[in-house]
Amino acid sequence: MFDLNSNKDSRKTILIIGINSFIGSNLAEFFRKDYRVVGTYHKINQPLPGILCLPCDVLAKDEVQLVLYAFKPDIVLYCVGLTSLKDCADKPNASDALNSAGLFNVAELAPRYGARIVYFSSQYLFSGANKNYNEMDNADVITQYGKSQASSEFYLQKSSLNYLIVRCSKVYGRGVSALRNTWFEQLQKNLKNNQSAIYDDFVHQGFIDIYYLGMVLKMCIDKNVANRLIHFSSQDTMTHYEFAKAYTEVFNESDGLLNKGKWALPILKSSSIERVDEHLHYKLDVLNIEGLLKIKMPTIRESLEFTFRRLDGVKSVNKSVTNKGDGVSYI
Repeated sequence: MFDLNSNKDSRKTILIIGINSFIGSNLAEFFRKDYRVVGTYHKINQPLPGILCLPCDVLAKDEVQLVLYAFKPDIVLYCVGLTSLKDCADKPNASDALNSAGLFNVAELAPRYGARIVYFSSQYLFSGANKNYNEMDNADVITQYGKSQASSEFYLQKSSLNYLIVRCSKVYGRGVSALRNTWFEQLQKNLKNNQSAIYDDFVHQGFIDIYYLGMVLKMCIDKNVANRLIHFSSQDTMTHYEFAKAYTEVFNESDGLLNKGKWALPILKSSSIERVDEHLHYKLDVLNIEGLLKIKMPTIRESLEFTFRRLDGVKSVNKSVTNKGDGVSYI
C-alpha cells in the first residue's frame, strides 16, 4: 500500500467517491478552496484541475481499502449510485449493488481511518402522500430506487458510529460530463434550440441548486454534525413543468416550448400503493436543518435567482468530450 499524505496538508481531507458524478463534481468544485479534496472514479476519469483522483470499484473491498489508506480522509462523500427510476426498476441488481452494497463496503472500512461517511439519500423513500415528511417518518417505498436507499439508510443508522445522512429533494445544476446532460442542462438545451418538450406535471417536489448542498454540508462539517439524518429541500414544491416555467421567468426565456405531461414512474409490483393516475407529493420538512444550522432554506424561486447569479445569467454551456466509454451511472 502507498500513502499520499507525505506532504500533509493541514486542512481537512474530503474524499469524494464518484467524483465525476453530478453531485461529486459540483461538491469538489465547491469544497476545493476550503478543504483538501481528492476523489475516485470508475473506469473513465474526467480530470478536475488540481484534484488528485484514483480509480476505484466500490464493489471491490480491496480497492476501497487502498483508497482510504492512501488518502486517510476526514470526510467521505458517497456519490456513486444508479439514480434513474427507470434504470433502477429495469436493473434491480445493479440498483442494489451501487446504491447499497458499494456504500456498505465504504461504510465498513471508513471508520478504520477515522473518517465520517456522508450518504445522499432522497425523497423516494416515501410513497408521495400529500403531507409533510419529517426525519422520523418510516420509509414507505414504491420504487426500486427508494427501496435501495431505504436499505442504505437503515444500514448506516444501525451499523455506523460516524455518519451523516442527507435526504435530498430534487437537486439541480450542471455536471462535468460531456457524455450526458443533467436534466437541468437538457432544459437549457431545449430552450436554446427552440425545441418543444414535455415536462412532468404529476410529481410535486422540492427543487434546489446543488451549491446550496455544498453550503449546508460545509456548515455541518464545521459544526461537527454527526450521526444524524437531515432533510435538504427548498421550502416549497413544484412539478418539473412548474419549475421549467419558473426557470423561464428568472432566465428571461419564453415558456411557449413547455408542455404539460406525465413522465413514467415505475411502481414496485409489491407496493400496495395505488397512485398510478394520481399526483405524488414529496414535501420534505426542513425545520430540523433550519434549527440545527440557524438558517432559512430558500424557496424554489429564490434558488433559481441564486442560480442565475451563480451562472452569470448564462443560459447554456458547451461541453467537449475528452473520454469515451461506459461507466457507472451517477447521481
